[in-house]
Amino acid sequence: MTTSRRHLLQLGSAAGLLAAARPAPAAAGGGALLAPRLRPGDTLGLVSPANATFEREPLKIATESLQALGFKVKPGPNVAARRGPFAGTDAQRAADVNAMFADDSVAGIIAMTGGSGCNRIVDKLDYELIRRRPKFFGGFSDLTCLVNALHRQTGLVAFHSPVAVSEWNDYSVQSFKAIVMNAEAAVLRNPVVRPADDLVVREERISTMRAGKAQGRLVGGNLTVLASLAGTPYFPDCRGAILFLEDINEYIYRIDRCLSTLRLTGALSQLAGVVLGRFTKCEPGEGYGALTLDEVFDDYFLPLNVPVYRGAAIGHIKRKLTVPVGAMAEMDADAGVIRLLAPAVG
Repeated sequence: MTTSRRHLLQLGSAAGLLAAARPAPAAAGGGALLAPRLRPGDTLGLVSPANATFEREPLKIATESLQALGFKVKPGPNVAARRGPFAGTDAQRAADVNAMFADDSVAGIIAMTGGSGCNRIVDKLDYELIRRRPKFFGGFSDLTCLVNALHRQTGLVAFHSPVAVSEWNDYSVQSFKAIVMNAEAAVLRNPVVRPADDLVVREERISTMRAGKAQGRLVGGNLTVLASLAGTPYFPDCRGAILFLEDINEYIYRIDRCLSTLRLTGALSQLAGVVLGRFTKCEPGEGYGALTLDEVFDDYFLPLNVPVYRGAAIGHIKRKLTVPVGAMAEMDADAGVIRLLAPAVG
């Protein structure tokens, strides 16, 4: 999805030659599996594992955006399908994802949009196939479900990245290219915004909640989607991990409830560090009163005694970082940056 968690095969005759021309998948440290980097001219499979796209124009714009990035685009058979709010039936949406991993002419896979519905198909993916044929897989918001499940089930480093229908501004494009195409051990930092006529910077600010540095494997994404995976085989392994979180359009009491779920599972106590992205339009609900987000975050994260910072360019915002789930990184809560310790693609 692009604005809210609630809104969101043909094998070519030269498939064998394309497969042979691509580099073999690489294993990362700690057992993670790296997909080959994407290159200009590669074909991206466009799938809709979550919400339907209700008009033709967004699909056209998404395709043009991916082409402008230098890719050929292969839409899944059901990318424009609809069943209720979803892009087709559960079986159709899962089949599109599986088919793209099986298709040797497809170098990587990106979601059209988010919304909801990924939880309905997470147990229908062919993880053995995916492990044998690792490829770039990207998306955010409801795609938090599949991105984390892919890493947990196969070891594949997957990507909390813009979806195809996202705004591909220069900041988002440069982050995506550095990590996914150039295979850089990049530093993930917020854009620099200089005030035009003010004494202080008011945008893209980082707030250090607990100072320090920590190393670990990156896991996380949309908080409410992540919490919905708790207790399943698709929830990330948080032992020694750096957890990054974001959300949109949730009352603060619901944010509190989701963090309570993560605490009760024991996930929070296992973390090496926490990076909080943007919690867009997460406001008090109706009633006698509410905690602030400051208070909720203090309650859950300060007792962990690990580095924590807030305000990272991760979430339902125009300019967003691409974050590799499963990659080893170092976070610096004082500087407000994440440093990849090695490239996230091969």
